[in-house]
Amino acid sequence: MLPFPYLVFTTVLEQGTFYKAASILNVTPSAISHSINQLEQELGFPVFNRSRTGVSLTPNGEKILPLIQQIINTQSRITQLAQQIQGLDIGIIRIGAFSSACINWLPPVIQTFKETYPQVEITVKQAGFSEITRDVKNGNLDLGITMLPTKEPGVISQKLIEDEIYCIAPSDFKTENGTSVSQQDLKNYNFILQKGDYDWDTKAALDHYQISPTAIQFSIDDQSIIAMVEAGLGLGILPALALQKNTGKVQILPFEDAFYRKIGLVTTNAASLTPSTKAIIKQFQDFIKEKYPSRLLTI
Repeated sequence: MLPFPYLVFTTVLEQGTFYKAASILNVTPSAISHSINQLEQELGFPVFNRSRTGVSLTPNGEKILPLIQQIINTQSRITQLAQQIQGLDIGIIRIGAFSSACINWLPPVIQTFKETYPQVEITVKQAGFSEITRDVKNGNLDLGITMLPTKEPGVISQKLIEDEIYCIAPSDFKTENGTSVSQQDLKNYNFILQKGDYDWDTKAALDHYQISPTAIQFSIDDQSIIAMVEAGLGLGILPALALQKNTGKVQILPFEDAFYRKIGLVTTNAASLTPSTKAIIKQFQDFIKEKYPSRLLTI
């Protein structure tokens, strides 16, 4: 059985306060406080900073978080394996993905998976690329869909597809060659993009075309970028996956020199994955292979 203080530790971290954790675990706040005090006494150091607004991890608490999460995940795998031995396909899979993957990929993959494993619970967290990878590393997610290469050591990645990056322009925008965007076409234009994208392949494309950082504006999400471009406030830069359900009155133009971002799955050590997580990874691989035989996503 899982030591209760470990479960309390992760629940308090997720909820942010002892009171909310007590509500989730159906115990009193004093029981939560007692469990955390017991854990800190056994470890010999505080794991949480307490304040009126809630709690946060101490530096030592951050160090033990991956280990405690690993113990919890191991218990979950033991329980799931025991259930499979008894002929039961149940458990939980925690998936993290960025916005356009949540919109375009997760619904059909999860729907197909649930047809075979209806009792497996799936939770989805939408987040940025770095946060997804970090949560997989720390054991808070079982599987992540993110950009490659990852910047976090200790995770295993596998490429799914290359996603072409496009220039988004107003309907009256004209290019010199009539088909693709060149450096000459981009002079005197501002670019609108998400801040989280600027450190990845998007930045490589903008640098290649010598777009000055002073000509870059940041927006909230993909749809906001399209709306701003449609209003004539600048040019956008978005990958093909983010444009699958575009309804804006804009032009989607390839760059003269093509750029691609790599999208992949990130997990921890394969030996530590539950059977259900391995099964949904296979589901993702089959989905990509069938939908994109060339492993290249274009418009």
